[in-house]
Formats: sequence, C-alpha cells, structure tokens
Amino acid sequence: MSQDRIQLESSVGYLLKEASSSLRAAMEAVLRPLDMTVTHYSCLELLAQRPGLSNSDLARGAFVTRQSMNVLLHALERDGSVTRPAQAPAGRTLPVTLTPLGRRRLEQASAAVRSVEARMLRGMTPQEQSDAFRVLQGMVRSLRENDVPNGQG
Repeated sequence: MSQDRIQLESSVGYLLKEASSSLRAAMEAVLRPLDMTVTHYSCLELLAQRPGLSNSDLARGAFVTRQSMNVLLHALERDGSVTRPAQAPAGRTLPVTLTPLGRRRLEQASAAVRSVEARMLRGMTPQEQSDAFRVLQGMVRSLRENDVPNGQG
C-alpha cells in the first residue's frame, strides 16, 4: 500500500506547491510595505497589460473568485487606483481602467516583484531559466488538455 502513496521527497507536484507557496510569501513580504497583496498587484498588472478587462476576466487572471475581485475593485476605486464607468458601454460588463495613481503604485510593486523573481532565479544560467520556463509551460498545458468538466469522466 505504501507504494501507492506519493513520496513527498521526490514528488514534482509537491515541490511545485512548495515553490509556489515560497514565491507567494516572498511577494507578499515585499508588497506589504506598499499596502498591497499579491492579488492586488496581479489585478493592477493585468490591467496595465490588458486594459478594459472585466471583473470576471480579472478574477480568472488573478486566480480568485469574481466576488473576491469585486471587493478588491471597489477598494481600488475608493483609493483612486482604478476607474469603472457608472454604466456598461455595451452589455453588462464594466471595463476597468488604471488611473495615473494606479500606474504609479504598479511601478513600485512591479519593481518589488521583479526583485523577488530575480532572487528566485539567482544561481540559474539563462539556459536553465529558459528550460524551467518551457518545462513549466508544458506541465500547465498537459494539465489543461486533460481537464474534464465536472460530472464527465
């Protein structure tokens, strides 16, 4: 029976989860002095790279629920980092836009997050970094290809 159990010391999945947790903790630590969380930063970064995203798009991109993103967007509107129109220009979607204040806050946060990523990759050659990126992309692709909708499979 012990052969069927995952051996944590040699499990790629467990190591990925440990790396993910360590990365998140390091990012939270550098973002905290900026009064931001990883989700807050992710939202601003997504908006900078893809202006006009909806609440649902932002939630998917930041790996949180629509409800959590909605709460965050209300807070970001109150602090002046983002704006949303009072009425949807088309349909029900309220596109979100970064304000100049949001862009300034994002610049600070991006620098902090880049420093964490640089620390994480320290000691790896450019080729090793490229290989790691390619391998991780392959893992994500493999898992997404095999996603089966609930109740089917």
